[in-house]
Amino acid sequence: QVLVNIGNHFDLASSIFVAPRKGIYSFSFHVVKVYNRQTIQVSLMQNGYPVISAFAGDQDVTREAASNGVLLHMEREDKVHLKLERGNLMGGWKYSTFSGFLVFPL
Repeated sequence: QVLVNIGNHFDLASSIFVAPRKGIYSFSFHVVKVYNRQTIQVSLMQNGYPVISAFAGDQDVTREAASNGVLLHMEREDKVHLKLERGNLMGGWKYSTFSGFLVFPL
């Protein structure tokens, strides 16, 4: 579900954000691992390469969150998306968020 997508630069079908212009962008994500006993790893990918990751792996809790954020220098048409590298998000992505916005155009 997309709550705000001004300019339609986030494609819901592919879950990829495409930079409309060169600049400094801020991205953050928050994911929740629900009711499972495995470690999850989620990475923020820029043009197919991991930039930052977050882990959740406590075996003794029913819910655990992992978050991270970054400022990225992006060129026009650069792509950013989240990738579940390891584990499963029980309950799907409905407990998770991904946000991004242009901080400073170059």
